[in-house]
Amino acid sequence: MAERDSSGDGAPVDPGALIRSRQYRVILVFAAIVGVIVSLASWAFLELVHGIQEGVYEDLPGELGFDAAPWWWPLPWLALAGLLTAIAITRFPGTGGHVPANGLATGGGPTQPIELPGVLIAALATLGLGLVLGPEAPLIALGMGIGVLAVRRAKPDAPDQLVTVMAAAGSFAAISTVFGSPVIGAVILIEAAGLGGPKLPVVLLPGLIAAGLGSLVFIGMGAWSGLSTSAWALTPFDLEPFSSPTVVHFLWAIALAVAAAVVVYAIVALARVVARLVKPHPVLFTTIAGVVVGGLAVGFNQVTDQPTNVVLFSGQDAFGEMLKEAPDLSLSVFAWLLLFKGIAWSISLGNFRGGPTFPALFIGTVAGLLAAHLPGMSETPAVAVLMGAACVSMLRLPLSSVVIALLLTSSAGLAVGPLIIVAVTVAYITTEVLAARFDPAPSRT
Repeated sequence: MAERDSSGDGAPVDPGALIRSRQYRVILVFAAIVGVIVSLASWAFLELVHGIQEGVYEDLPGELGFDAAPWWWPLPWLALAGLLTAIAITRFPGTGGHVPANGLATGGGPTQPIELPGVLIAALATLGLGLVLGPEAPLIALGMGIGVLAVRRAKPDAPDQLVTVMAAAGSFAAISTVFGSPVIGAVILIEAAGLGGPKLPVVLLPGLIAAGLGSLVFIGMGAWSGLSTSAWALTPFDLEPFSSPTVVHFLWAIALAVAAAVVVYAIVALARVVARLVKPHPVLFTTIAGVVVGGLAVGFNQVTDQPTNVVLFSGQDAFGEMLKEAPDLSLSVFAWLLLFKGIAWSISLGNFRGGPTFPALFIGTVAGLLAAHLPGMSETPAVAVLMGAACVSMLRLPLSSVVIALLLTSSAGLAVGPLIIVAVTVAYITTEVLAARFDPAPSRT
């Protein structure tokens, strides 16, 4: 469909001519500036989250005289997280941002600057104090809000099209900080927003410029400050090389993908049920929901003697350590972890604010470590298959899920690629069938 000139005369606009114009070159320069600003803000946000996590769960127990954090330590902090998140949702514009139970779709208008305080308060409370969500959705909102604010300050009468392009550029720059590559961030946002057709390059080029320059700033800030910005970016897992898939691998990929889709669908369905129960009294019940998540972490600790932090948080920092320790852990530990973290993730999805991607990848990885003991399977294909299947079952973004899973398993070689593609396809179709059968509302929001 041809775009229409914003002047109102109805004349179609040629995207190629627009890209070649001087006006578009100015837009690219402005996008680069937005990318730098957004990356600085993203760096500050992620470091603040990291500082809260370390301060509350690692430093504070010792400062209060404990040799280690006592078993009840997560409970008051997660109650506080629930209280602060509920206040941000009910008292600030924007309801605290994106509801993670809805996946990572970015449809609708961009986040407005007035909504950013509520988004940031909810995200800092959720992520910093230990709920089972990741930083990608708040970062997208932060990037959009800064992009809108920048263009409105520079040109108060800017047309909506320009505002949308700058919001997209800001979100590209922000999300690239945690997915380790501007290209992966671009794939996710293009698919989530449903961008396509002739207008795609018009939006994509400013986004790539913003993300590319922003990544340099983000890396530079980490090197200059000595802080741990690199810990936030996804990096390939240390997996055994995988030479070639067999028929058995493909059969297991199909079966495991169906199972993953059913489990993740059940987790999301439970999240929506809990969210409806909390809605009438959000401040009280969200606080209670935080305590319940803390109780699940404590329960896992009591059953397995493993630390509560394995259940808390997005799982992003635990990938490497878990894969390293997997040979020394019993299968029961992984089974209990799936149960406790799955329920904690479900409660977090429906009532708190953050991104759903990293917990989905973590759940898929844990399930893969269990499935590695099936006849004819091994750790590398099992982790790859279930990680991709869990990711697409949550996000409903098949191309993005394939790209993320391929990135994280790249150390094992390209032979896992066909298994990932089959698993993602099967899991996506299964999720859509389940949604059509059981969802009272459309599956995508």
